[in-house]
Amino acid sequence: MDRLLTEIQVLWANTMERLTINDIIDILIVAFMIYNLLQLTRETRANQVLKGVGIIIVAYFLSGVFRLQAFNWLLRYIMDAGAVVLVVLFQPELRRALEKIGRRTGLVDKMHHQTDADEVDRMIEEIIRCMEDLSKRKVGVLIVVEHKTALGDIIETGNPIDSIVSAPLLENIFEPNTPLHDGATVIRGTRIVAAGCFLPLTEENSISKQLGTRHRAAIGVTENTDATSLVVSEETGTMSMARGGKLTRHMDAEAIRAVLHGIYDPDKESVSGVLTPVLTKWRSKK
Repeated sequence: MDRLLTEIQVLWANTMERLTINDIIDILIVAFMIYNLLQLTRETRANQVLKGVGIIIVAYFLSGVFRLQAFNWLLRYIMDAGAVVLVVLFQPELRRALEKIGRRTGLVDKMHHQTDADEVDRMIEEIIRCMEDLSKRKVGVLIVVEHKTALGDIIETGNPIDSIVSAPLLENIFEPNTPLHDGATVIRGTRIVAAGCFLPLTEENSISKQLGTRHRAAIGVTENTDATSLVVSEETGTMSMARGGKLTRHMDAEAIRAVLHGIYDPDKESVSGVLTPVLTKWRSKK
């Protein structure tokens, strides 16, 4: 223990003596990257992997201090191949991080939703009318509203439509035993661009077993994009919303209206302010 304390004191003294402004900036950049990595992997399976990596790094440092040659060699061998292993393990998180960087720096098209306010209001009411009508009949619905992250790869899996949004059209798309009902409908701006699209399913294991493929697909597409998914359960008729990999159930027309206004006009309605009472209401029903 005395040797460990001595090593730490010597390392600290040498570091402080040679510290320059460039070193401080370097440390702050690394700290910022680590913080964002922790935020990105929070509440995901990758968080446990990251903890394991941290333990290996600490063990490698301690094995050097206590001169455990064989153990140190083994950990050094693992760390040498660690870069490739981390890229494979954190592939979904890395993709999500790059997409976030693209959105923040304006590399992604931001013009999708700069549309006429009256047309946006009309479209939102049509979506709500469709969801309410099909909710009463317990007909399944899965609508994906594109935001800043382009969904071209998902749109290509479906059938192109390019139509204005209307309740009758949406209801006809999701009508059981029709060619396009078994898939997602994607809305870009104020137009339906495709129907019958295939979505990636979430691999999150904490989701209720009561939720089927439709809800898992709604969550899955929002895990790696900033899209919003709207769902109507064909078993219960419950209306739900998925965003950022999280599902909010038991939503009503007002909550959905606020969410959609938050997408197309963030200054008009605060999404977070609306979701708080909705989440409280949902938890009270569990």
